[in-house]
Amino acid sequence: MRAKTIKNSEVMVLALQDEIRRSPDARYDHRLHGVLLIAQGMTAPEAARLLGDSPRTVEYWVERFERDGLGGLTDGEREGRPKRLDEKQMQIIGRVLRSTPEEVGLRGQIWDGKTLATFIEGRFKVELGVRQCQRLFRSLDFRLRKPRPLIAKADPLVQQRHKKTPRDDA
Repeated sequence: MRAKTIKNSEVMVLALQDEIRRSPDARYDHRLHGVLLIAQGMTAPEAARLLGDSPRTVEYWVERFERDGLGGLTDGEREGRPKRLDEKQMQIIGRVLRSTPEEVGLRGQIWDGKTLATFIEGRFKVELGVRQCQRLFRSLDFRLRKPRPLIAKADPLVQQRHKKTPRDDA
């Protein structure tokens, strides 16, 4: 009988490893298999090579299993970095974004990352980068809209005909 092979195996191995990392259940099963291989007599380097992990990682799994049982193989709570703005501040920002920057004492007609960063620093004394403020737009269900530039001294009718999304009144 001929051995089965998978086309593009190097690429598929990476894709399968990504899938395992993406799903909490798959990560648990992956750790479970690692501990099972050790329980069946494999060494950590052998099990690690088979699973595509480092030997130290497999040793951590075994230590957690022996200390906490099966619960030691589940994903723990990951707190991450604390939020810099609380819920009340986010609600205020959501309300402010419904107005223009001029209405809150800033320059400009539309909100962008730089203007929002300036507002947040002035109001809440929290420094956020422009990119982070752009992500805030999305998290608050706002779209970052930029006005289309008009060519100086151009014929408005000719300009209108060349826009991607022409208006009906042209």
